[in-house]
Amino acid sequence: MTPVVLAVTISILCGAAQAGETSAKQASLYSRLGGYDAIVAVSNDPLPHLMQAPQLKRFWNNRGIDGRTREKQLLIDYIFASADGPLHYVGRDMKKTHLGMKISEQDWEVFLKHLKAILTKFKLPNREFKETVAFVESTKKYIFE
Repeated sequence: MTPVVLAVTISILCGAAQAGETSAKQASLYSRLGGYDAIVAVSNDPLPHLMQAPQLKRFWNNRGIDGRTREKQLLIDYIFASADGPLHYVGRDMKKTHLGMKISEQDWEVFLKHLKAILTKFKLPNREFKETVAFVESTKKYIFE
């Protein structure tokens, strides 16, 4: 998986937890998203589509299976950590991860279109859908050079 796709997917799912303060009475975003299995399923689903999208597939060119697997796991870890889940993210920050990738506004829009379709496919409740999209959109400033 490309760092952009993984980081954005994770950022979206994890960042929604940071969009508002979680009170003791409120379940974490991690829990509201369905925990480990649900987050992994959502993270796994978009990759083949994103890797074949004409606008985005260049980000996966020349990446080996091991590199894609590692990026996917970092994305999952990032989402878990950002959503108050049980894992710690040890990867690079968003800006460093995307430096030199030359991600365009058009790339970003294609990615968001895919992301929204994935969240809809998995029937993410409206509140979590909005939090996730808002978080992902908040990462844009770190993704463009």
